[in-house]
Amino acid sequence: MTKIGEIIQGADWKKEKHVPVIECADTVKTNETFEVKVSIGKDIAHPNTTEHHIRWIMLYYQPEGEKALYQVGNYEFTAHGESTQGPNTGPVYTNHEVKTTVKITKSGTLFAVSPVSYTHLRAHETPEHLVCRLLLEKKKQKKKKNKKSK
Repeated sequence: MTKIGEIIQGADWKKEKHVPVIECADTVKTNETFEVKVSIGKDIAHPNTTEHHIRWIMLYYQPEGEKALYQVGNYEFTAHGESTQGPNTGPVYTNHEVKTTVKITKSGTLFAVSPVSYTHLRAHETPEHLVCRLLLEKKKQKKKKNKKSK
């Protein structure tokens, strides 16, 4: 039996046009919104045709040290040149890119998953863990206390 982990594939987005790319700040402040951009085909353009397109992107967040994933959003792209006159003759195409704002209360990782219309699921995670400034400030305060006591 095939397992879900065998179906979802990852790859280097600089070499593969089907991989979701997550762009956001490496460090954010606790309880403040920040922008997250997820796109497909950042360095290598992905086609957007009736036959070969990105249908949706799902964005997830996993707090550091926790097992559970939280779905941030499900973003659908439903126009790919379909028309009653035939494929690729329609008047509208949606681009496979989404920008959203997120607020977190704990350090963690963002994950994106996206299918290509005719093949497989691809996945990506943020290259760095999102680190809340609150956690960094606590570490700085401990260092200051240690210096004062010496």
